[in-house]
Amino acid sequence: MKTKLSALVLALPLSLTILTGCSMTDGHSDEVPFAGTSTSSHAADEMEKVSSSIYDLIGVKGKASDSQPGVMDCSDKDTKTYFRIFHPWSFYPTSASDLDVAMERLKTELPKHGWKIVAYGPDTSKNKNINLVADNDKKKSSVKIIKMAKNDPPKLSLTVVSGCYKVPDGEEVERF
Repeated sequence: MKTKLSALVLALPLSLTILTGCSMTDGHSDEVPFAGTSTSSHAADEMEKVSSSIYDLIGVKGKASDSQPGVMDCSDKDTKTYFRIFHPWSFYPTSASDLDVAMERLKTELPKHGWKIVAYGPDTSKNKNINLVADNDKKKSSVKIIKMAKNDPPKLSLTVVSGCYKVPDGEEVERF
């Protein structure tokens, strides 16, 4: 358990770094888009809705992990007033054979719902996990999905990340 937690702690910043450079803006692929003015709590609720909409696209029976969103900094911005939300979660299909079906459905369905697939293919791990990265300009969000077929149990690992929010005047970023 401790090893898996350590791996998650190490993998999360890497995933967030990859998603930080997503291409949700017009012509500036390394620039994180402005997502609007919001409190951390409200923005986290919105990211959970984005995650829920992705869950609905999976289209196979299974179970999602019960994880909560977190708050991270916006690069080169005041950490008291600017923030981003990340929401990591996993999907475990009822049948291991449905893992391929779930990933293919996401690859097909995400673009039909405003997502642009910006990367797709195997990673450099010994398991050659399939990675899908997609951006949604309208939702100012990005998602990284990793098909982990050799895990026990097999799963999809998903991380949804928002654009950069600014808290309302007079408030500070709530960290959780």
